[in-house]
Amino acid sequence: MTVSAVPEQTTTGVSRFKFLFVPIICFLTIVFDGYDLVVFGSTTQSILADKAWNFTPEMIGYTGSLALAGMFIGTMSIGAFTEVLGRRRILIVSVSWFSVGMLLTALAPNAEVFMALRFFVGLGLGAVVPTCIAMTVEFSPKKYRQIVNAIMFSGYPVGGVVASLLAINLLPALDFRWLYAFGGLPVILTLPLIIFKLPESVSYLAQRRSEKEARAVAAKYGLVYDDIVLPSLVTVTTETISVNRARGLTNFRQLFSARWLRSTLLFTLTFFCGLLLVYGMNTWLPQIMAGAGYNLGASLTFLLVFNVGAVIGGIGASFLASRWGDKRTVMFSFGVAFVAILVLSIMLPQLVLYTAVFLAGWGTVGTQTLVTGYCATHYPQHLSPSMLGWGLGVGRLGAISGPLVGGYIASHALGYQVNFYVFAAVAAIGLVVVLAIPRNPLKLGKVTTTS
Repeated sequence: MTVSAVPEQTTTGVSRFKFLFVPIICFLTIVFDGYDLVVFGSTTQSILADKAWNFTPEMIGYTGSLALAGMFIGTMSIGAFTEVLGRRRILIVSVSWFSVGMLLTALAPNAEVFMALRFFVGLGLGAVVPTCIAMTVEFSPKKYRQIVNAIMFSGYPVGGVVASLLAINLLPALDFRWLYAFGGLPVILTLPLIIFKLPESVSYLAQRRSEKEARAVAAKYGLVYDDIVLPSLVTVTTETISVNRARGLTNFRQLFSARWLRSTLLFTLTFFCGLLLVYGMNTWLPQIMAGAGYNLGASLTFLLVFNVGAVIGGIGASFLASRWGDKRTVMFSFGVAFVAILVLSIMLPQLVLYTAVFLAGWGTVGTQTLVTGYCATHYPQHLSPSMLGWGLGVGRLGAISGPLVGGYIASHALGYQVNFYVFAAVAAIGLVVVLAIPRNPLKLGKVTTTS
């Protein structure tokens, strides 16, 4: 059986811009996802200075990794729950979970409870990124998917910018716990939007409810129904789907089939490198710069510039991707990260240093934004959520490693430059891995289904 190219997605009439509701809601959700993670890096110096808690640099590394370990479990569990609940309900549960967790964190009486609650918050955050990416890609016109996804995912560094700005302005006067209390705002600001405005995934409705309901949602948001649902015919037959779905192994087996194995392994390693850079730098950059002799305000400003670079870089690189292609742009961004992070190991004039930090944000968080979009469009629609769940899940091992690496270097007094040497090496590895990712089989011409 041969499946011809699906029609181009169009938006007409009153539905022309309705699809934007979904990316906007996902953007707001991702802003708080980024805030809840980066706020820890913004408060590490204040936590270390709190004599009652007796935190050490090594404990900071463990705490940063605990939140990411929670995210790892949450991300790896998302696939099974999404099959039953749908993406909309998953977001409702996740946002409620991490918002309550942040409020409880602000009330933590000691270091042990604080660390446990960071893990608890991570469990809720883990489901957010793959769900928001899958929803954004599904509800965006085909030719704009990478750009719309990049803008949506820029919510993560925007959250980092907000965390940095609040830390710079509030920490001199207020206890650091207030910054965690602000993490409970999604209950008021975003949860009502998700409950009352966010539609359910078209592909979920088609598989779990009825074709009529799925087509109605597609029409309401100006989507081409077949463009979302038909890709499930590309690599498997209907018989294979029904048999394997009963075993709960359909998508997982396809990811590791001969057609997709190389891509799956290389994308997973790319996620590992990218997430190690993102969370290693966001957790330790203020403390690293403090070790280089900068005061609290200046070291937090570096974190602010880093995340501003991530916002601009992620969106700017997505426009480059529309001209150069995803692969070349991701390689370029990893290259930018390598050079910029390596330069940070040298004492430089302040303007040059800020420029290097800005470019480091572009090449780390900005690159991760591109990689998620690259991965989502590399796989057919029915596989992309599973691959994002797998890649971001296993990639969380890199995220967990980032804070631990910084904690090890700090606790052994190896010198602040060693952090930058290690992170630059990871960026170089990421560049080489992306170079080895094969072309998308779906873009090589007509694709024949296989059983």
